[in-house]
Amino acid sequence: MSRVVELKSADDPRDVIHQAVQQLSEGRLVCLPTETMYTVACDALNPDGLAEIGRLQQQLPGSVCCIALQDAQAAWDYLPQMSELGKRFCRRCWPGPLILSFASENREGLTVSLPDAAQQLVIDEGYLRLWIPADMTFQSVCTLTANPLVLLSLTNVDEIPCIAQDAERIYGEKVALIIDAGSSRYCAPATEVRVDQDRWDVSTESIVKHHTIQNMASQVYLFVCTGNTCRSPMAEGMFRKMLAERLKCAPEELEDRGYIVLSAGIAAGMGGRASPESVEVMQARGIDLNQHASHPLTGQLLQAADHIYTMTNGHRDSILYEAPTAEDRVSVLSREGLDISDPIGYGIDKYQQCADEIERALQSILADLPQD
Repeated sequence: MSRVVELKSADDPRDVIHQAVQQLSEGRLVCLPTETMYTVACDALNPDGLAEIGRLQQQLPGSVCCIALQDAQAAWDYLPQMSELGKRFCRRCWPGPLILSFASENREGLTVSLPDAAQQLVIDEGYLRLWIPADMTFQSVCTLTANPLVLLSLTNVDEIPCIAQDAERIYGEKVALIIDAGSSRYCAPATEVRVDQDRWDVSTESIVKHHTIQNMASQVYLFVCTGNTCRSPMAEGMFRKMLAERLKCAPEELEDRGYIVLSAGIAAGMGGRASPESVEVMQARGIDLNQHASHPLTGQLLQAADHIYTMTNGHRDSILYEAPTAEDRVSVLSREGLDISDPIGYGIDKYQQCADEIERALQSILADLPQD
């Protein structure tokens, strides 16, 4: 019979986490909470655990298995040749209620180090399933386990185990330990998206809807300065206009074409207006900055952006100090590596000069984009 341990009433919740880790290392199944439902986990390198979860999957039609990751970059260890689209999904979707399945005909990286039994569970029709649930209890267990975990998740079933008692009834005696952390947030299956190089499709639509996934697949261009009231808003406005002209669409249609253009400031407040000089200079170029509201640069923005352009080398250095893993996505806007100086406090001529410098740099970026 499964042992159910209520996390909130435990004398030391950390001890419950360690119990789960110990059970997994010994080849037993453990039921863990996620934001979608209560899911079953086993040690991906333990033959006993793999055999148990395989038998449980056979008893539960509509269930799928995937590898649980500790962070998004771990996905690239399993799939070193992952496409830019795949990396984009990993950065933006995780942790969260979305399973990503990647085409893996040419198995490489850590995928080939998995036992055959594990590969048979997590690879379906040539697609490797990966997931990072957002639940903190789950993440605590995943972080402390020495080996990767295989998860069993239910899809297309009538009953979803939203609470520990549901899990006990559905999974039965196959599970050695159930950690009761209360009701799951969504009580629905995870959405599953299949990614094959630069193509994607939704194989199971649930919590995360198609239009949200479409936005996640878009290329995000982010322009960064200090206060997000002069240089980066001008860069954002000009690039949006230039890109729309390149694609022969209206600026407001860019998202439908797969492009999102943003700006932010390293020391920006929230909601500040563009400087009057910036508004005036952009107005002469047919760009309206009157509705611009400044936005501070956040970790979430950095995580989401595919192309991050800074006005100065100092801005770039500041970003990389906080987020060194973003190095391949951050560059100074000027192709010559020169700083574009802040025009604030100077006259309109300085703003015009600044805008000209930014426009020349943006033309170089557009020249590198593939022709539609």
